[in-house]
Parts: sequence; structure tokens; C-alpha cells
Amino acid sequence: MSQDQDVTSGTSHEGVVRDYYDPAREAYKGLMGDTWHHGDPAAEAAGLSVLEAAQALERRMVSLSGLGAGERALDFGSGVGGPTVYLATVSGAHFVGLSNNEGLSADARALAERVGVTEKVSFHTIGDTDYKTLGAFADDSFDAVFFFESTCHLPDKQAFFQAAYRILKPGHRLVGIDWLQRPFGAHQTDEQIMRFMEPVNRFIRIPWHGTVDSYRTMLEQAGFQIEHAEDLFDGVECWGSTPDEDRPQWLNYDGPHGELFREGKRALDAARGAGVFTVGLFAAVKPA
Repeated sequence: MSQDQDVTSGTSHEGVVRDYYDPAREAYKGLMGDTWHHGDPAAEAAGLSVLEAAQALERRMVSLSGLGAGERALDFGSGVGGPTVYLATVSGAHFVGLSNNEGLSADARALAERVGVTEKVSFHTIGDTDYKTLGAFADDSFDAVFFFESTCHLPDKQAFFQAAYRILKPGHRLVGIDWLQRPFGAHQTDEQIMRFMEPVNRFIRIPWHGTVDSYRTMLEQAGFQIEHAEDLFDGVECWGSTPDEDRPQWLNYDGPHGELFREGKRALDAARGAGVFTVGLFAAVKPA
């Protein structure tokens, strides 16, 4: 790995992810704006923009959560705040956004101020391993917990799901989307899948990718009842939110540590093209 690619100083994987987002936050904002997750495939097929499709999926997730106006929700891995601010706006609920990178949290606070929703959202920076307990929050204190392609960065995903279960009120829901891997076409064995997913893991700081089934199992082991577990791109290559016209911007990105982000884009496109990368949607309820 070149010096340009080695942007991390953290000794834990969580620290590596935190360090990664120091330069990534500027790269991603320039390339994707304030919303960094995939969109609803049906919305994209109907010709909606990348942002419109992402917001269509956010609205679907609010519906799956049952979250109502005036209630309280957590957005885990809130990044620079685009989805959190939108969720608060459309739902009328109060949101707490969490990140382990203060630069991301500061950008999210600035976005909330620009949009005028500071009374409905707050953004907090937590310690690298605080996701394992979410100890700052009391039992049964949230009406919903959301995640948008953030738990993939966690080495101990099971601990996060257990912590989310603890802080949710009985009868309320965890809803999220995340990066996954899967067998596809000619790529069926672990070795065949990891030929494409290992570079994604390495360049984008993912410790390991789960599957629809493994997420279902982790959620059930945490105590949840599964209401929804879906491969958003079942049976097709996952090219969502990657319009062809945007690809040159990624492959020619020359900002700080540009080679890292160019390599990450190439790795992710290869995994998409092989069909072994996908995105899953999950909704699970804490029994009343």
C-alpha cells in the first residue's frame, strides 16, 4: 500500500475507520453531496435522480419503522447528516445522530443549522467502541433505531444489534440498510466471492461483510423478531446509485489521498460487476 493510501493511524479497526473518514468526508461530500447510501431500485428505474431515489428509500424505511411525529429515533453512523436531517423533516420525529468521527458530526450540525432543523436533530461523536453498548442511552429510550450502510464497518456487529435492542422500547423497531456479499452466477464459493470482496474490504475499511441470512441470524440472536429481510438487488447486479456519468468523477478524483478512493471505486465496481456485492434492507421489532 502506498503512503497515499495509508491514511490510518488507529490501532483498532474502529480507529482505522475513524481515520479513514477524515479525508473521505471531503471526497464523499464532493462526489455525493450529503447523502451517501443507495437508493430505492424502483425509484431509480422510474428515472428519479440518485438523491430522489435515496430519499424514497428513506421514506420507505420510516414507514417500516412505524415512527411517528414527536417520537425519538437514533441514526447510527449518521455521517454528514443528509439522511438524518431528511428523516426528521419528513417524519416530524426527533433524531439523535451518532458517529465516531467529529469532522462528520461537525458537518452534520452545520447542515442541520442550514436547513433549520436544529430543534429536531442533534449529532454526537462517540468513542470508537461505544457502539458495542450505546451506554450513554437508557434502556427502552428510543422509538426507532436506523442505520444506513454503517454497520458494515463494525467488527462486532452482534454487539451493536444487542445494544440497539436494549435502547429500543418494546414493540418498536430497528430498520436499516447495509452492504452485503452473496454468491452470484459463476462466483459461488467463499474463495470466488472473496476474490472480489477482499479489495473492497481493504480499501473501504470493512472488517467483513455479512449476508441477508447472517444479518437475520444476528438480529434474532439479539432478541428481535424479523419483519423484513430483503436483498434489494435480488437476482441482478447491484449498480444502484452509480450512474455511468458519475464514474469519471470517482476515477479521476485527485483530492487528498485520491489514489485510495480511486482504488476503492475500482474494487467496488468489480464486485458489483461480479454480482457478489449487494445491499440488504432489514426491519426487526423488539417484542412487546
